[in-house]
Amino acid sequence: MPEYVNWLRHASPYINAHRDCTFVVMLPGDGVEHPNFGNIVHDLVLLHSLGVRLVLVHGSRPQIETRLAARGLTPHYHHGMRITDAATLECVIDAVGQLRIAIEARLSMDMASSPMQGSRLRVASGNLVTARPIGVLEGVDYHHTGEVRRVDRKGINRLLDERSIVLLSPLGYSPTGEIFNLACEDVATRAAIDLGADKLLLFGADLGLIDEHGRLVRELRPQQVPAHLQRLGSNYQAELLDAAADACRGGVARSHIVSYAEDGALLTELFTRDGGGTLVAQEQFEVVREAAIEDVGGLLDLISPLEEQGILVRRSREVLEREIEQFSVVEREGMIIACAALYQIADSDAGELACLAVNPEYRHGGRGDELLERIEDRARAQGLKTLFVLTTRTAHWFRERGFEPSSVDRLPSARASLYNYQRNSKIFEKAL
Repeated sequence: MPEYVNWLRHASPYINAHRDCTFVVMLPGDGVEHPNFGNIVHDLVLLHSLGVRLVLVHGSRPQIETRLAARGLTPHYHHGMRITDAATLECVIDAVGQLRIAIEARLSMDMASSPMQGSRLRVASGNLVTARPIGVLEGVDYHHTGEVRRVDRKGINRLLDERSIVLLSPLGYSPTGEIFNLACEDVATRAAIDLGADKLLLFGADLGLIDEHGRLVRELRPQQVPAHLQRLGSNYQAELLDAAADACRGGVARSHIVSYAEDGALLTELFTRDGGGTLVAQEQFEVVREAAIEDVGGLLDLISPLEEQGILVRRSREVLEREIEQFSVVEREGMIIACAALYQIADSDAGELACLAVNPEYRHGGRGDELLERIEDRARAQGLKTLFVLTTRTAHWFRERGFEPSSVDRLPSARASLYNYQRNSKIFEKAL
């Protein structure tokens, strides 16, 4: 029970932040077939109940392949894009139609003792995507394969205003009545951009973007994406990453890649500070900056446990308010997760680095080094030549970063007179 209460308290800021926001969610056909699909539906219903405006875009690739195989037809691709001739288009229409009905049915369920109970959702779909043919590229005729020309922004927003979940299929229609097979990633990206969505959420098989060492990449800027695309080559992870970056370049604040195979991946990504997938965002997810008076509460939360352990010297709220301009902080999603202070020592060209602290959950991520660099830059800008630090527990950390053992005799007199011999801190210095 305490864990549940703690989780709910930490999730509440996100619940408030997401209310009345527009999320475009893309679920590929593989995700619809996966055993976890039922849980994803429940999570989407929960988002809707919390006031999120939802546009759900579904894919249909494996379902199309099944129908082609049943009819003895061979699928044809060029540069990873399906060539949709007349016979293939029949399979596409069949697959998409059945999927849309199946998804609408799942969203319409009202199961007792489940997240769906009493949901009474309305799902809306229709000719909301206008498409055009890709045509002939490099001598290859794509026939009925198309690309998104326009998304009916006003129509979708009207449906969202009426509290409907809007369901978009990977089919588009031309003004002349033609039907085109579309990539669901294209539909989702264009819908997110044209609607001015707050988020684009892309489901894939993996947790998110996996780097060359097999580790999850939690956050990227759009300008960092091309290097990863070059490494990935042609695979579905690359397609998702490219779509996420395109959406951000088109004005979508944040795109997320999460796993359709992981139960609760969507909720973890949206309602926890670190998420569980990969975030592609224009703005900085984590920023190093100078502290402001509004940060005092966050600083107290950060340093109080360390003061209780005797690692840091106690500072009251009044002292922090008075000295707030001396502090630099690392802010992550509105939370102060690290801090450090620079005090210029009177009548000298030396300064003291003090109160360097990192939240235990975010250690080993280089935040201490970022803050140290920030403090050193500030010290140089103030014309200081030497940086002192007094510590009882982290001597080795400072030694590894160029600080040399020092003594009380080396401290400027204004600081030496305040030295606490009971605390018996070790003194180190670094020439700037």
